Amino acid sequence: MSSSGRPWSLSLMFLLGMASEGINCPSRCSCQYLEVNCTGQQLQEFPVDIPLDTRQLILAANNVSYLPAVELSFLADLVYLDCRKNLLGDDLDFTFIGMAKLVYLDLSFNDFTQVTFSTFSHLLSLVVLKISDNPNLVAIDKDAFANNTWLRHLDVSRTGLTFLDSSTVQDLPSLRLLGLSDNLWHCNCSFLDFITWMMESNVHFPDADNITCYTPVSLHALRMPAVEAQLHFSCLTQLYKQDYVFLCLVGFCIFFAGTMAAWLAGICAVIYKIHASKGEEDEEEEEDTA
Repeated sequence: MSSSGRPWSLSLMFLLGMASEGINCPSRCSCQYLEVNCTGQQLQEFPVDIPLDTRQLILAANNVSYLPAVELSFLADLVYLDCRKNLLGDDLDFTFIGMAKLVYLDLSFNDFTQVTFSTFSHLLSLVVLKISDNPNLVAIDKDAFANNTWLRHLDVSRTGLTFLDSSTVQDLPSLRLLGLSDNLWHCNCSFLDFITWMMESNVHFPDADNITCYTPVSLHALRMPAVEAQLHFSCLTQLYKQDYVFLCLVGFCIFFAGTMAAWLAGICAVIYKIHASKGEEDEEEEEDTA
């Protein structure tokens, strides 16, 4: 850059700095141009006086237990929201209803137990979603991410999940990275479809060595490729109690139907024989009379 252009750039930076200093900034937070950073300030509640043109909001490492949907809806231009390491619970449904531009959302290290369709359905531009390290997260609805078609990076590692329906992730056309490590996966026949999808998809699974089964005991700590082979064999060849009950019912029905058919055939034969013998007797009587 020429020496003549340098004073102009310095002046521009000075003006931007003055502008950022002149805008409202939440207490105990630092504000720069389009960014509000409240990391580690022991906040108990969502901060007030956030500039409405904020693009990046960082609330990491606080004690916030509730995100107000109305206040968030005023931040219509927000594209980056970091709420990791807080106390957020299960009151997130419809929280992000006015944040159609949000691209990055980090809710890791919190305390919610489930994800429903209403949790993230309004985040139509979401690309990165981190909900890892929520140890009490035990359920994700199969249609939880149905509206998040731009979702590229999803992390559900280190949670209490034991099951994830394959349709939850396989219908995400943009998904390229999926974190699943250190969960309590229950590797039974119901989980086979998901494991098969993992093996056949083009999605990358970071920390793949730690994507293992937790239960049953026979498959504990076994990695997914080996689990798929075992489940394919056991689930496709093994008969369960309900299968034996079904086969017994079918066998009984076949036996009963055969018995009834034989009984009806016997009755028909006896009736036919009686009618035939009676006809012969009638003919003999007519001959004797003649």
